[in-house]
Amino acid sequence: MRTCSRTACARRAVATLTYVYADSTAVLGPLATFAEPHAYDLCEQHSERLSAPRGWEVVRLSLGTQQAGPSSDDLLALADAVREAARPVPPPAVEQPRETGREVARKGHLRMLTTD
Repeated sequence: MRTCSRTACARRAVATLTYVYADSTAVLGPLATFAEPHAYDLCEQHSERLSAPRGWEVVRLSLGTQQAGPSSDDLLALADAVREAARPVPPPAVEQPRETGREVARKGHLRMLTTD
């Protein structure tokens, strides 16, 4: 459970606030999947009372359309990725080294070659 980013507020976060400085816009949307360092998680009370500095626009995305889990498209993409990762990769063809000499002696698995 993530809590509100506001000082001294211990309520459960329900929305995430991010700023788009280039557009002078504050975007308030559903709670992000992961806590981001440059985003602020807000409780219901603080998200309703949010205001932006003069000249800034506040974009409020619908909080009620938040899905409980991954969509079917997300699950299909995950299944495809798992299938792709599980597909066996044929080993690269290993070329046998060519012998450039003639065998003159052998002891166990060792051979002595001479180059002519």
